Amino acid sequence: MVRKRGEHGVLILTAVFFLSFTLLVGNYYRLAFYSQDIPAADFSSKMTLEVGECQGTIYDRNMKPLTNSETKHMAAAVPSALNREDTARYAEDKEQFYRDFEKGEPFVFTCTDNALESEGLTVFEVPVRYSEKQTARHVIGYLSDNKGVDGIEYAYDSILRNSFSENSVTYTVDGFGNIMIGDGKEVFRTKAYKSGVVLTLDRDIQEICEKCGRNIEKGAIVCADIKTGDILAMASFPSYEPDNIAESMNDERCPLIDRALYSYSVGSVFKLVTAASALEQGLGGYVYDCGGSIDVDGKLFNCHKLDGHGLQTMPQAMTNSCNTYFISLSRCLDMKKYRQMATYLGFGRENYLCAGITGSGGVLPTEKELGVPAELANFAFGQGKLTATPLQITQLTCAIANNGEMPILRLIKGLTADGAEIGGEKNPQLSKVMSEKTAKELQKMMILAVRENERSKAKSRKISVGAKTSTAQTGKYDEKGEELCHAWITGFFPARQPKYAVTVLIEDGGYGNDAAAPVFREIAEKIRELNSKKGS
Repeated sequence: MVRKRGEHGVLILTAVFFLSFTLLVGNYYRLAFYSQDIPAADFSSKMTLEVGECQGTIYDRNMKPLTNSETKHMAAAVPSALNREDTARYAEDKEQFYRDFEKGEPFVFTCTDNALESEGLTVFEVPVRYSEKQTARHVIGYLSDNKGVDGIEYAYDSILRNSFSENSVTYTVDGFGNIMIGDGKEVFRTKAYKSGVVLTLDRDIQEICEKCGRNIEKGAIVCADIKTGDILAMASFPSYEPDNIAESMNDERCPLIDRALYSYSVGSVFKLVTAASALEQGLGGYVYDCGGSIDVDGKLFNCHKLDGHGLQTMPQAMTNSCNTYFISLSRCLDMKKYRQMATYLGFGRENYLCAGITGSGGVLPTEKELGVPAELANFAFGQGKLTATPLQITQLTCAIANNGEMPILRLIKGLTADGAEIGGEKNPQLSKVMSEKTAKELQKMMILAVRENERSKAKSRKISVGAKTSTAQTGKYDEKGEELCHAWITGFFPARQPKYAVTVLIEDGGYGNDAAAPVFREIAEKIRELNSKKGS
């Protein structure tokens, strides 16, 4: 028993010795480790602060930004390295600045453009997506949750919101979470905003059209280059605020609709198509005696001049917008060729501009429908089932002004990686839709329709134009029982050397000469002034 008790004692002593030794060695190394003057960088990590997203830009044809046209300044601040009051002088929102500063953590704030950089303050110039007076609102579209949902923003979402679009500052942080100011900082200034989409729009002309159409309650204006088909302006009224889409959705005027893409009753501007078909079929010398009405298989069609225009040639009938002349003329045409002319000129066909932006094809009556005399009569002066968009009417005018060569309307010029060079630009696409002789005759008629009409409100002392107005019946009536009519005008200028085609539509606007023609005239005059300033 004595022997066993001794053995146990030795074992216990040995265990105690080893335990004490282990603790002693552990404490020794712990003390030795922390007593060394080891640089904090050995425990350092990185912290990145993102400062303002810079999305790709939507440019006009001259590389002028339609988005990101204005900038603001933002700063990344490290409180431990700054004097609070000195830095607060730069803050746009001082109350928010003080709250963020007191937290002691690095933060971002919007600052003035005179903010001075330091080790603790890094300043960035950041593009503002939309300006207060944003132009081309319907073309550009808008965002939701930072994704494009309409217009160009939608069509080119992946290009406009690509990788590396954030500015950033990266700091070194020690083991205790402190920013190591003396260790420097890594600053990344993105150039993603320079890349983007280049449109055919001309920002100056777009602004002119929007300003001239500012009093339009509902409607659209389209301006195009007659030789290339480039859409230089495409405005829809009313406009909307991208930051308040809910209000626009509840607006009975439906401001989110791009009316340049929607089809409407056309009216007398379609007489240009009737005349084109007649000229192509050798009936340019057709003469008719307008007595104020015409009987078509028992149905009476009235001219807007109830006592009649008397004997009318084609140019006179175009100037006077004589309905009965064109109804009578249509009955002499080969109906199949007549309808085919309308097809060649783009009626019944969509205008695809890019993903999500497509002009309606409207309604082009079938051959069977035009086989009904009354329907053909309506068709002759743009009434009945026929509908078309402002885009289609502009394309018609381009074909006439461009001597029978009709360009396909286009909105996208190309893409850019640096905001300077355009890639992927395509050549204009044109098709011969009528003879040069026919086009020249129609040009003369449109010029005379303004020049020889003493009441024409499209006439200008500053620039010569060719145009055709229209008052399109809708079959809808107001509370007074008066029929609502769409006011149209389409035309080209300068008259002798056409360059621009412009179409103005005012939905439920009344008479084309009263409502639409003055807008057209002002646009023509303003574009002339613009070109004079540019020396072109």
